[in-house]
Amino acid sequence: MHVVIMGCGRVGASMAAALERLDHTVAVIDKDAQAFRRLGSDFHGQQVVGPGFDRQVLIEAGVERAGAFAAVSSGDNSNIISARVARETFGVEHVVARIYDPKRAEVYERLGIPTVATVPWTTDRLLRTLLPDGVGSAWRDPTGKVALLQVPLDEGWVGHTVREFQQTTGARVAFIMRFGTAVLPQTKTVIQADDQVYVATLSGTISDVTAAAAQAPEEGH
Repeated sequence: MHVVIMGCGRVGASMAAALERLDHTVAVIDKDAQAFRRLGSDFHGQQVVGPGFDRQVLIEAGVERAGAFAAVSSGDNSNIISARVARETFGVEHVVARIYDPKRAEVYERLGIPTVATVPWTTDRLLRTLLPDGVGSAWRDPTGKVALLQVPLDEGWVGHTVREFQQTTGARVAFIMRFGTAVLPQTKTVIQADDQVYVATLSGTISDVTAAAAQAPEEGH
């Protein structure tokens, strides 16, 4: 597959190298010719100087035959404009834009452009490294509002239903890993020993949800 990358910063250069190792052809666009030094002498793809949202620059980079386009420059506006041109003008099937402002990311997602909101994603990665198991989220939406995480489960929950668990924690059970298999539970599903429970919850409630799941349920629940 041919992939066009707009932005030759550390992320763009790293992506280009990784894609070449996977035997894809790559074209990298950047306004600054000096940025291409990050690609190194082993890079064999195209290096195109110019703005990534310029039609002729994109054509020179091979966007008309590209199967994927990644906009990963340091500018939110440039990234989203380039991504929209690649998607809407040239019909590139797989398009993604790197966005620093999570509020903008939410808007662009509604326009059908997948985004990576850099700050929430980086924060989650750091939390998953620093904090105990079950506290860092496994996934977060581009706006950073909703998190999906595995919660530490007190053994007292064994024998209780998903409905009871949700009422107590305030979170929604997304799925359960049971004996190595993912299960989509119903509210009447009973939690079993060794279940790994993944929940969806608002980001601001993660601490409360994990604390409630780590405690045995009160009698009567």
